[in-house]
Amino acid sequence: MAIVRRYEAAGFRSWPAAAVHYDGTWVIRLTAGHPAKRLNSVNPLDPGDVHRIAERVARASRRFEAYGRPLTFRMSPLAGPELSDYFDREGWSRMAESLVMRLALANAPVDDALDQIPLRDIGRFVSASLKVHGADASLRAGLSEIIGAIQPEAGMFVLERDAEPLASLICVHEGDLAGLFEIGTEQAVRNQGLGRELILSALKWARLRGARQAWLQVEAHNAPALALYRSLGFEEVYRYHYRRPDNGV
Repeated sequence: MAIVRRYEAAGFRSWPAAAVHYDGTWVIRLTAGHPAKRLNSVNPLDPGDVHRIAERVARASRRFEAYGRPLTFRMSPLAGPELSDYFDREGWSRMAESLVMRLALANAPVDDALDQIPLRDIGRFVSASLKVHGADASLRAGLSEIIGAIQPEAGMFVLERDAEPLASLICVHEGDLAGLFEIGTEQAVRNQGLGRELILSALKWARLRGARQAWLQVEAHNAPALALYRSLGFEEVYRYHYRRPDNGV
């Protein structure tokens, strides 16, 4: 559980929500400017904190309603079985199982990776990231706010060709950890090794700054991404998923 707690805490710091509330050891994260589930979810952090579940779920629901977000619980191993059993009894849906994976940077094949200087311009990175991910321009302000609020050192990496972004990611360096976020490759140039090239450059940058372990999150159904990360040496640490009431959207 200590390892799970460490990566959960690193995730909260590395990809911050706009508003954070606490109900016991439930961390309620909400972000009006971005719809991502990890930025708009209740995150239980103690398997033993299961008193007055229905009352607390109702309180959380009111917060989510005020933000116009569907009530969503993010269920890591810290959530515990009793809360899962409650959601099962209530008929809540389960979705988006994801893996947290890590790699010892001493074993990472980064020696021959391209030395790349991260971008300093958040606006330029956001433009590249939206294009690479095929995301709607309406997310620009929200993504900019998230990146601007990251407290640890954040390296924004973009791989370009003829001034066109082809791949992008953010590497958040904090102590001996390096977290990878927003990894993406332009659809037209996937399976050409560009994502791998950019990841290795980011990991080389992080290792030079003292990071000893890299970590990331990936949805379990994303077979191409999983194959890439495993080929680099990433291994699964734990899994999490999301729960929503059957009337959630």
